[in-house]
Amino acid sequence: MNKPFATTLDVGSSLANHTGSWRTERPVYVDRMPPCNQACPAGENTQDWLYHAEEGNYRTAWESIVRDNPFPAIMGRACYHPCETSCNRGSLDAAVNIHAVERFLGDRAIALGWNIASSEERSGKKVLVVGAGPSGLSAAYHLTLLGHEVTVVEAGAAPGGMMRFGIPAYRLPRTIIDAEIARIVALGVTIRLNEPVEDIPALLEREGFDAAFVAIGAHLAKRVDIPAPDAGKILDAIGVLRELETGESMPRIGRRVIVYGGGNTALDVARSVRRLGEEAIVVYRRTRDKMPAHEFEVSEALEEGVQFHWLRTVTHMTGESITVEKMTLGPDGFPRGTGEYETIEGDALILALGQNVDTHVLDSIPGVEHSADGVVKVGPNMMTGHKGIFAGGDMVPSERTLTVAIGHGKKAARNIDAYLRGIPYVPKVKPALASFERLNTWYYSDAGKTVQPVLEDVRRRSTFEEVVGGLDETNALFEARRCLSCGNCFECDNCFGVCPDNAVIKLPDSAAIERSDSAGSPHSAPFAIDYDYCKGCGVCAAECPCGAIEMVPEEI
Repeated sequence: MNKPFATTLDVGSSLANHTGSWRTERPVYVDRMPPCNQACPAGENTQDWLYHAEEGNYRTAWESIVRDNPFPAIMGRACYHPCETSCNRGSLDAAVNIHAVERFLGDRAIALGWNIASSEERSGKKVLVVGAGPSGLSAAYHLTLLGHEVTVVEAGAAPGGMMRFGIPAYRLPRTIIDAEIARIVALGVTIRLNEPVEDIPALLEREGFDAAFVAIGAHLAKRVDIPAPDAGKILDAIGVLRELETGESMPRIGRRVIVYGGGNTALDVARSVRRLGEEAIVVYRRTRDKMPAHEFEVSEALEEGVQFHWLRTVTHMTGESITVEKMTLGPDGFPRGTGEYETIEGDALILALGQNVDTHVLDSIPGVEHSADGVVKVGPNMMTGHKGIFAGGDMVPSERTLTVAIGHGKKAARNIDAYLRGIPYVPKVKPALASFERLNTWYYSDAGKTVQPVLEDVRRRSTFEEVVGGLDETNALFEARRCLSCGNCFECDNCFGVCPDNAVIKLPDSAAIERSDSAGSPHSAPFAIDYDYCKGCGVCAAECPCGAIEMVPEEI
């Protein structure tokens, strides 16, 4: 029977492992995909940069991040960190606080003025990017690194898209957005503001662009028909957040505001209302555990005095009274009306029921098709049905998050580069996942997750200062060192020390075996197996902390 790992008790059993000349299995060094890497929509090599960070090589760690993602300081604040949800350490004690370490590195880069060197080899090709949001800026960044000339055209007065106009400053300070976008501009990317695009093919021809990437965010609020004599008191959440950012024509929302919705945008606008000194009440048609908003957002909103009315649906608004119907959850988890109504007093109703994308700029382009939900159809290479025009971010079928948008920008850039060079883009084959069961956690001591500092309550309720603080160098180092290096050798020397037959050979750096960087291995494998001495006992595999040795059947 093929046993992936022998236990310590198996070592002396020749029947279990057929030691000696009857060896049926041999140990092989492998690279596996860390779950944090697999879960990152931006495709960061998380394990790699954590390895460099824990060594104190912060510049190298930061450079590893920005190979895939130009916004580490932003992502360390605004990403909902699926990497941590997947982190194997969470099955041991608590997940590594990955986003906090990323934020530390991003902030350090800004403070010390670190920049990225652009490619010295220029392709002579020009690419148009429509939309200066996270997806468009990510694509522009990666295309520039690949040697192309990129112009970003933005209809608004400032770059950043939903990073700037959809995420409040208490979560993402504007100085951070400006600094990371400035780094992209310093690479040579041109950003033209206040320039809406109506005819992409005409612009391509007029200015000699060879391809285009369209990444217009979901800025159009979804509406529902709520009867109200004074329609001016019904606002949309995205519009309110935008007006808070620009300071232009801020609506008079009154002293008591009802926010209708259960997503992160609903909580963002409710928490913003609290900072304006007003009362905020969130009305949601299901229960707290069914909210699409992230749990920490709900907890922080409650701490700041936001009120919640669960299992309620708004039916109509009359004057300063909002009528809601009480709901109940059916067996399928969906809300159903009970026929019971109640009244909530409120000066304004803000709708936070989701956003749509304005795709009209692509509607008249031959070959471009739309899905049933209104977004644009693209192929595996992110090209639309019109040759040379690509699309991504909120415009295509996908989860609408900042990290997904940034990942789309990188993916589009690689496919556009291949298109411009006339070659196919072939992604690297990803190795198998390094699951928790493959680890030998006996070697890891308990080390609780580092908690980030939080702004005191009174200032959270009255200012837009950043709520969650960052780690200092000591805490960031500690947190990076909690990484288990799942599936990839980190040179603990266990295999070298426990082998009973001295069959494990430690190689000099010059002779090290190259490992696949797609798996997140931070360095070369420093060991080899001398199979003339190896009996196949499996003790090296059993005692490997990170599951980087596998027992494989002998070839007959």
